[in-house]
Amino acid sequence: MEQTTLGIGTRLQHTQYGPGVIVGIRFATYLISFINHGIKEIDKTDTKLDEIIPENVTEEIETHSEVEKSLLKILRLWGGLTENVPLGEKWTKGMLLLQPFDKSLKPKEIPIDDFFHKIVMLRDRLRVLEQNINSNKKLSDEDKVNMQQYITRCYGSLTTFNVLFKNKEQWFVGDKGSKED
Repeated sequence: MEQTTLGIGTRLQHTQYGPGVIVGIRFATYLISFINHGIKEIDKTDTKLDEIIPENVTEEIETHSEVEKSLLKILRLWGGLTENVPLGEKWTKGMLLLQPFDKSLKPKEIPIDDFFHKIVMLRDRLRVLEQNINSNKKLSDEDKVNMQQYITRCYGSLTTFNVLFKNKEQWFVGDKGSKED
């Protein structure tokens, strides 16, 4: 491909990896999220790469962050991709100790990294459940709203674990956090 000035959000076709979207740009390479192969770093001059030019598209103004959010949502929905969620630095290599009240019983130690990974997997599965509910053709709108409320309450129950996340924008948000001020 001759073009080396494509931007984030550009749709591409690679003969080996299939369709993808540019999610990052480096000096000589693109970071491309491929639907079936995840994120790959591809040289900007790779001859196996072609830009997909959509037809009949109206021009819309979006910021990079809005584009990234939209892309992540689409990729999660169709590709089963999970985002890389970093653990807060102070918890790295830490241990979670579950101590029974009865001191004669042995406590259970769990690496915080493992525990955090399970929490993130639970969050990702709740998001997939949410997407499946929203796209379900057999559920009524009322049923969808009722199920969404249960999922929101689940997120609210998980806010205790927000202390483990490095980035605040990846926290769990329940019903109170979703209301406008």
